[in-house]
Amino acid sequence: MKTKRHIGVFVLIAFLFIVLYICLAARPLGKEYHFTPEWKKSITLPPVQKDFKDSKPVFFKLGQSIGYFTPEGDITTSKTFPFRASISSDYYAVYNSEDKNIAFFDYKNQEKGALAISGYPFFEEDRIFVFMPGGASFARCADDGSVMWIYENIVPITAFSSKENFTAAGYADGTIKIFANESGTELSGFAPGGSDYNVILGLDVSSDGKYIASVSGQNRQRFVISKLDGSQTKIIHHDYLDSSLNRRTVVKFCDNDRQVIYNYDGYMGIYNITENKGTQIKIDCTITAVEETDSLFFVLGKKDKEYTVFIIEKTQTLDGSFTFTADSAFIKTSENDLYIGQDTTISKMKVSKE
Repeated sequence: MKTKRHIGVFVLIAFLFIVLYICLAARPLGKEYHFTPEWKKSITLPPVQKDFKDSKPVFFKLGQSIGYFTPEGDITTSKTFPFRASISSDYYAVYNSEDKNIAFFDYKNQEKGALAISGYPFFEEDRIFVFMPGGASFARCADDGSVMWIYENIVPITAFSSKENFTAAGYADGTIKIFANESGTELSGFAPGGSDYNVILGLDVSSDGKYIASVSGQNRQRFVISKLDGSQTKIIHHDYLDSSLNRRTVVKFCDNDRQVIYNYDGYMGIYNITENKGTQIKIDCTITAVEETDSLFFVLGKKDKEYTVFIIEKTQTLDGSFTFTADSAFIKTSENDLYIGQDTTISKMKVSKE
């Protein structure tokens, strides 16, 4: 009888354990990101005429082609260029190094004017700049191509960033200068320093002009975040980097200027200003683009002809990556859509969390 009683107790305990395990284990699975292909279009298709009343198309640059496309997959402008081209969400120009009075066009493919100064045009959204021969001076131009102001220097520009109201230029001597976009007034000039050979390799200025992030120097190279305080600039964070680049690199404010993504040799760094938190992700490629949606960063890296798209949650967690081969590529985001350009095609993926 004792043996049967012991067996009964054991069976009861086992039963209760199984019930308890099922109750605890039967939790809903966490949501995962899904990428749903929506369309794939060739940029060699004849352009489609559109009336852009409420929104602008997305711009692209692939190899020797530039243009615009809509979220629905219509190629609205596609231009090939034998020498040089510059494009943004608002303007584009095709030119060669000997051109004067370079004509530029808007996203509707309408000519807007000609640049009144010789050099190399650079468009950032609706802002027009011309880098002058010699690489040390640049001009800000109005929307008709006339010159608004010029900043002249004798030291080559090695990094450049422009936001709605502020522009930052980094130089080969390790200095950074901040300008007011409308007037050209120099608001600040400083040098992050800290290295034996000072040079600015990458920088970005926050939308409000309050912060400047940069990667600079050789022996030792470092990542620096500086804060404008009146006419003074103070370093509020810096990291010496374990490896050094000897070329220009990407530095970009993201997440409503709360975080900075930057690239150095063998690594991608992410730093959160508001939380004073940073992380490094080991990568074996060079970052060429950074885009974002509400909850994700998308980073495009390149090594030879192999491109990798890194998917990073804004908690600084690498969520995954995928790789493809191409001669040229780009990524763009719009709301929760991801666009990927590959040689002569553009694809759209809908990003969702389910």
